[in-house]
Amino acid sequence: MSFFADKQTLDDLNIPGRQRNNSIARLFDTVVTSGGRKLLDSMFQRPLSNAAEINSRSSIFNYFARQSITFPFTADEFGIMEDYLSSGQGSSFAATVVNVVSKKVLQIAVQDREYVQLNTTICKIIALLNKLYAFVNQLPDEQSPYKEQLDSIKNIFANPGLKWLQDEADVKRLPLVKLIKYNYLLLTGLREQLQELTRMLSLLDIYIAVSAVGKRKGFCYAFALPDSRNTITATGLYHPLVENAIDNTLIMHQDNNVLFLTGANMAGKSTLMKSFGIAIYLAHMGFPVAASHMEFSVKDGLYSSINVPDDLSMGYSHFYAEVLRVKTVAQEVAADKNLVVIFDELFKGTNVKDAYDATLAITGAFSENRNCLFVISTHIIEVGETLRKQYSNFRFAYLPTEMDGSVPRYTYQLRDGITNDRHGMMIIENEGILDLIRSKTNSTK
Repeated sequence: MSFFADKQTLDDLNIPGRQRNNSIARLFDTVVTSGGRKLLDSMFQRPLSNAAEINSRSSIFNYFARQSITFPFTADEFGIMEDYLSSGQGSSFAATVVNVVSKKVLQIAVQDREYVQLNTTICKIIALLNKLYAFVNQLPDEQSPYKEQLDSIKNIFANPGLKWLQDEADVKRLPLVKLIKYNYLLLTGLREQLQELTRMLSLLDIYIAVSAVGKRKGFCYAFALPDSRNTITATGLYHPLVENAIDNTLIMHQDNNVLFLTGANMAGKSTLMKSFGIAIYLAHMGFPVAASHMEFSVKDGLYSSINVPDDLSMGYSHFYAEVLRVKTVAQEVAADKNLVVIFDELFKGTNVKDAYDATLAITGAFSENRNCLFVISTHIIEVGETLRKQYSNFRFAYLPTEMDGSVPRYTYQLRDGITNDRHGMMIIENEGILDLIRSKTNSTK
């Protein structure tokens, strides 16, 4: 079973969709091969839930980041072999002879191009395999996280059926007899080995591409701990898509499993919460994360409520949509799952009194589940004051607003405590909205 995040969470954190310029998936989509792209999509769809598997994958990424290796093939080069192997199932040697000879006859008789195209394709595949053979033999052969996979690639090349490869390293055109022989070997005799080699090369493409992104962005590799630990430490955490982002440190554990976050609008609460959620998700993938250091106990899943839409087709108001979202998460928490839960501005779709009562009741009830970690933000600072008197497992923190005269400035730097910043009206006044309304009113009199 893999680590789970539902569509609402993925959309909140803008994780899927490599076609979108601002998605996390797009950030890492620098792979070359189509097979690598499919595997990358699969990794994003199914993060890992086993600490050993996570650490194994992240150690391989880290290994390639230290090597500074470039993937040696273009998309066109590799695509030729992918297309060739997927062109159809292999056939018997006799059928291969008939097929290739027929193409040769048609070439002679009517200048048909299929024989020449097949010949060119086989020669390009031979060149690619020799290029790959040279590449893998240049990789460091010492004990490394990638050694087992590297040895598997070398074992494929050690197959007696591929001994002829190096003898044909510079071939540009094959005679009929050799074309028949090599076409049969590649498409039938060694088909499974070449398909496995293609899969491993697609993985190599991902390792090189993702590690290069992590190195260029200065990301770190999180270390996964057993789920029994119930702890997360993220030092120097920031949003991977925000330029010149301010970093923060979040430490959570079983006896301090709720971060209660306050701060004015525009102070950075949502960005911080998204940064945390993205780091949790990428860490479970074994991918580099936007932090200077991170350790985490493996979780079953991640749920967020940041941008909950109303559903007019179902007759749902924004508040009712929020209630349904909280109910969904409550059901998962009640199912004894180890989760990370992120709630941004609970119950903002209702009046202040109801929002206060609901936030207090829901937050308090959730906090009693020590297997889960919660990050909850609110504008209603009075809730925090009440919770601080009733519970010992909360960390209260805020993102401050510093005033430069009548202009608010935001540090985006987390501080302990509960803020009383309320600058909504000041921002409205600074934007001159009231003056605009008054001037329009006066002009119509």
